[in-house]
Amino acid sequence: MSLAGRGVVLTRPRDLAGPFARLLERRGAKPIVFPAIEIQPLATPDGLSRLTEYDLAVFVSPSAVRVALAAPAPWPPRLAAAVGAGTRRELERAGARAIIAPVAGADSEALLALPEMQRLAGKRVLIVGGEAGRELLSETLSARGAVVEYAVCYRRVKPAADAAPLVAAWHRGEVHALVVWSAQALDNFRAMGGDELIAALPVFVLHERIANHARSRGAREVVVAAASDDDLLERLVGYFDAGD
Repeated sequence: MSLAGRGVVLTRPRDLAGPFARLLERRGAKPIVFPAIEIQPLATPDGLSRLTEYDLAVFVSPSAVRVALAAPAPWPPRLAAAVGAGTRRELERAGARAIIAPVAGADSEALLALPEMQRLAGKRVLIVGGEAGRELLSETLSARGAVVEYAVCYRRVKPAADAAPLVAAWHRGEVHALVVWSAQALDNFRAMGGDELIAALPVFVLHERIANHARSRGAREVVVAAASDDDLLERLVGYFDAGD
């Protein structure tokens, strides 16, 4: 099999990397979980403590769902929206009953394009996410007439780890690919000493915006995959099949 024995570095937070790591293991790969982002919950914002009062709660990431679920706040929301399949799965596991999410794509643009997100005039909307998030959701929903609030419930930080052991493993022929889920994770990975790997390995990303960022940071080979774990897995398989 094309993935047999391949070392694949996963930069997601450890608690989010597990499902994809298991998919890789079932195909014979060797997942190397090396978180380039840690999620630090913040004090429960006022909006989150009134979650069920909103007509719609938009969750921008799986971490947003997990932090909201762990907070002393009511659950589930009346109606939830997810930016992609991973966030939708977290909502489903958390018991959310009504969920809006794009079938294709995993970003704000894909969610905003859905018919259900067009007619929100006068609706109270809470966006649940982390510090320094994109403003597109808030600006677009406000322009459509929604009354929008933002619940900042976590921050993303760079872990205190060193990529030197990964670089050494690559020199031994044990590391073959890098998977990055966000631009911030890529920048953190560089700061942790991963520049050589970014330049040398195929870097798998889930969006063209992240691909462009990776290229600007020295990646020579970037592969854009669809948002779901299954699609990402098949993209990895296809890449190594072509090289065998």
